[in-house]
Amino acid sequence: MKDKKIVVFLLAAAALLVVPLIAQQFGNAWVRIIDVSLLYVLLALGLNIVVGYAGLLDLGYVAFYALGAYMFGLLASPQLGETFANIRQGFPHGLHAPIWVVIPAGAALAGFFGVLLGAPTLKLRGDYLAIVTLGFGEIIRVFLNNLDAPVNITNGPKGISQIDEMRIFGFNLGKTHEILGFDIPKVTNYYYLFLALVVLSVVICYRLERSRIGRAWMAIREDEIAAKAMGINTRNLKLLAFGMGATFGGVSGVMFATFQGFISPESFSLQESIMIVAMVVLGGIGHLPGVILGALLLAALPEVLRYVAGPLQELSGGRLDASILRQLLIALAMIGIMLSRPRGLWPQPEHGKAAPVPATPTVK
Repeated sequence: MKDKKIVVFLLAAAALLVVPLIAQQFGNAWVRIIDVSLLYVLLALGLNIVVGYAGLLDLGYVAFYALGAYMFGLLASPQLGETFANIRQGFPHGLHAPIWVVIPAGAALAGFFGVLLGAPTLKLRGDYLAIVTLGFGEIIRVFLNNLDAPVNITNGPKGISQIDEMRIFGFNLGKTHEILGFDIPKVTNYYYLFLALVVLSVVICYRLERSRIGRAWMAIREDEIAAKAMGINTRNLKLLAFGMGATFGGVSGVMFATFQGFISPESFSLQESIMIVAMVVLGGIGHLPGVILGALLLAALPEVLRYVAGPLQELSGGRLDASILRQLLIALAMIGIMLSRPRGLWPQPEHGKAAPVPATPTVK
């Protein structure tokens, strides 16, 4: 059995390495769809720590995504140099911090705000917690949207452009490189970076799930009062869940900023937050393979349906808007999934099982 698992892992690894090389033969747009899907997998894995493991409903998770993106945007673009003369004098060619500084800074900033959000919500549960986290996400978005006066820091609704490409040991991921006769464009370079981060995140989440911390989170999720009675420090563990989940969001935001090269508050709307929650719920709360499947499906589905909505619009004589039709198809797909699989596409096998009923002895 162990040998079979090793063979399966090796085949899966080989397939993942080859996927972008095959997809780019049909156009870089398809590789870009896969890249965006991997970014959403990172976000869903982070939210799964908060929602899936600890049972804390967070509807403002996109705020940590935005904080990581803006941290990278400010430290790896000319934005701060154009605003502050002191920075412009010290860095005449622009502030271009190395990734080894920016990525930990983005993760640390998001983690700090995660703990900051968790501290006043420790006694809240269910709908009340969801409303507070939703408000936090909107506050961050509005704050970033208006932080262009009196001092222009985030450039407001215009967003931040000219963000640096990712460089790893001098290797520029934003340029096309030729390796073994294959042209490796920007989208393929970023695919391998995102894939490495997803694999690392899966390993971290897998180890957390089976650790004492992970089992304590699940105890809080099932019954917080019973967990507290058993001696679990629910306050510290909730704060840890918020902080660790937010850290994943911050790293994802850094990757999004360098991949896009441009960020604005419009990229971090409430709809994004709801979509990330839907990925975790539709895939299977608390189950890593299910969360990954849900993220890949819901991230890729809207882009793939672009190719379906256009012909359907033509069949209706142009009376239906393609974007609205695409959202309708996504909603119908989500409703169908929840009706057919109410616990998610790939739910946790152990979660929700009833205790076995003892057999009644028969009297002879």
